[in-house]
Amino acid sequence: MKKATLLVLLIFTSLHIVSQENEKQYPQDIDKSYELKLNTFSLIAISSLDVSYEKLINSESSYGVAIFYKFTDLEGDEIGFPKKFSVTPYYRWFFSESKYARGFFVEGFGMLNTYQDIFYNSSNNQDRVENATGFALGVSVGGKFVTKGGFSTEVYLGVGRNLIKGNNDSFDLDIVTRFGISLGYRF
Repeated sequence: MKKATLLVLLIFTSLHIVSQENEKQYPQDIDKSYELKLNTFSLIAISSLDVSYEKLINSESSYGVAIFYKFTDLEGDEIGFPKKFSVTPYYRWFFSESKYARGFFVEGFGMLNTYQDIFYNSSNNQDRVENATGFALGVSVGGKFVTKGGFSTEVYLGVGRNLIKGNNDSFDLDIVTRFGISLGYRF
């Protein structure tokens, strides 16, 4: 009987020690289930603001929303990034078995997007700006890395197809993209 009691006590003690080791090894995972992120690539390369808010559901999944706004309008002969505004809800599935909502992920997203483009009218030698709105569904892949202090970095790339397009036939809005290099904080 003493041996059985000692064995049970030893098992429970070792389980407690293992759980404490995991807490010390990954402190960024304890009681932190939200992230706020800024897409620095969009800020630098396209002069736009792309902010994301993400809720961690469990160690394998999360959901969130990203809001994109481009500050500048297209002018004249400028060739640029035509997306003006988007709201993108998403769901992520992480493949890391030992880390809480980080590592390689696959994402499904929906995107309500507004595009702006310039068309040249040769009859009166003037440019006209036109806007179009659409709704797309798509997938992304990426990776997320989180420091012990809770700071996060993620890189992702995705593509989707506009299922609903505005009534403007001038635009070719069949494909939408989602890409970024984001810096954030898990809290």
